[in-house]
Amino acid sequence: MASREFLKILSSARLGDVSAQQQLANAYLTGVFKTPIQPANALIWLEKSYFSIKNQIPEDQISSNAEIFSIYTQISTIPLAQTFGSPAFDFGWDAFWRLADTKPDSTAKLAAKWRLVDLLINPLHKEIQEQLKEWIKKRPSNLPSLNRGSADLGDHQKIAKQYLEELAQGVSEFAASAKELLIKLQPKNEALSSLWKEWIDSQDENALLRAAELGLTIARLTLGLRLAQLDSSTDNKSNASLKKAAHWLDLAAKDGDRDAWYALGEIYRRPQFSGYNAAESDRCIDRAADLAHPQAQFRKGANLWRKREKTDEQVRGLQASYWVWHAHQQGVAEAKELLGKILESCPNPKKNEWSELAQFAEQALNNHAEHKLDEDWLLLCHRLVIANQFNFTKAELLLCEVGQLQHEHCVVVDIRWELPKILPRLIQIETIQQRRALLAAGKVFAGSEIGVEGNLRQRRYRFDRVTSWLTTTFSKNSLTTETS
Repeated sequence: MASREFLKILSSARLGDVSAQQQLANAYLTGVFKTPIQPANALIWLEKSYFSIKNQIPEDQISSNAEIFSIYTQISTIPLAQTFGSPAFDFGWDAFWRLADTKPDSTAKLAAKWRLVDLLINPLHKEIQEQLKEWIKKRPSNLPSLNRGSADLGDHQKIAKQYLEELAQGVSEFAASAKELLIKLQPKNEALSSLWKEWIDSQDENALLRAAELGLTIARLTLGLRLAQLDSSTDNKSNASLKKAAHWLDLAAKDGDRDAWYALGEIYRRPQFSGYNAAESDRCIDRAADLAHPQAQFRKGANLWRKREKTDEQVRGLQASYWVWHAHQQGVAEAKELLGKILESCPNPKKNEWSELAQFAEQALNNHAEHKLDEDWLLLCHRLVIANQFNFTKAELLLCEVGQLQHEHCVVVDIRWELPKILPRLIQIETIQQRRALLAAGKVFAGSEIGVEGNLRQRRYRFDRVTSWLTTTFSKNSLTTETS
């Protein structure tokens, strides 16, 4: 359910308020006011805002108008590929090309180039590119500069490749992504293929070395791992071999290989390595974890768990649980035991204290129209359902911030705002029913008025009234009495 702030802005935007239209676009881009992120909708409202301003100023002042520039800056943050098919895509297409063609370099210009590159030549968007090819053919050729008016997708892709090379050589925030995309777009090299095949077939060390020197990532990784011999005892491994291993693994890691990052982390922890550096080892392990390396995720989580008392995170153990949970999802055996220490488990709601009341609450929610529940009663019914799913105490049931409970892998029950001595609890989300209960309650609480539930005394009083009503209305005994 949309928040009141969002509905107020939406109403003003529909009446033609330019500022409200831009605020609405920002909400669809960032998710403020609990708005679903929808780039296509953001582009539609920016188009409306653009034409509202354009129609009020002379043609020769459009390019220098500050409000127009502000709109273009906001447009540059929109992922263009996600707006294809939108009614405003035509406007967005022209806007991105104009931005990319502006004279002074700016963040908006570089962002526009990257969005065009992503749309036109990123292999992830091949299906969109096929549809775009037909769209360009049908579009009127009214923008001749830079081949934008060309009816050939290939002309646009040539320009996009130039943009990609410029971005990869620059120092902007898009440089790293541009370099990664350049690697993806490199054509298969027959020489590399033959060298790698020779290594696979005959284990020719020279072929492996030449493939690594020519830039084949998997060859660099393989050579680095062989030199490091991480799968065997390295007590007798010379520093020279570890240095060579680190060199090749570093090159493979820069290509984005997660196994190379993890192996580098191992090498930097070897006492016989002259470049021993515990901090650098942790950095490499963290990078491997970010790239979804299972063992790296477990080690990062375990490290965070050991240091939880020294961290300044609001709920201790939350970050650790996130990484250990991901490692567990990828089958790391050790992760299950550690996850059990960090997160509480309650997958069977029938064994919990609130089981019967939660069943009555679900019946009341399913027949909401018939019973005409007030908003505060409706919210308490949802609290009962969630409390049963995660075995809350009565205090947690009454005081938890329902909208802030759910994280990707667990719920965080923190009621210190009212009861400072009660420590937060982390409870694992394990069943579909638990996620459904959180989703349903989250929607209702998002649309409720602030303060409708009152203070703790009022909540306790309401709890007694609601639970008494639920028991009287839905218990089997009362139903049996009514039937007889």
